[in-house]
Amino acid sequence: MSTQSLSRYSDADLEEFRILIEEKINKAKSDLELIRSAYMNDGNNGTDDTSPTFKAFEEGSETMSKEANTQLAIRQEKFIRDLKNALIRIENKTYGVCRVTGKLINKERLKLVPHATLSIEAKNMQ
Repeated sequence: MSTQSLSRYSDADLEEFRILIEEKINKAKSDLELIRSAYMNDGNNGTDDTSPTFKAFEEGSETMSKEANTQLAIRQEKFIRDLKNALIRIENKTYGVCRVTGKLINKERLKLVPHATLSIEAKNMQ
């Protein structure tokens, strides 16, 4: 039994992580909506009648922000996908196990990066 408890997180721990991850998914989805709506509204931010300097700044930053928004959206979608994969690992009870060393990933690391699949040890080997 003792080796079993070392090789995976307890159901209580997994449940704690599941709640944390679902909260992160919900936040990430609403962030993605914000990014998308910013992207959609990029054409006109209601700045037509504001100062000319701001207008010039707007036009200069418009192409940049469209590109940056696209990058942000792509990153956000990947983040959501990674979090959903973490939920699957929770279901399979393989969550929190380093895919290189097979050891448990530090709990504090998982709280900061809940979709981590590598321990710090394994990450440093890369």
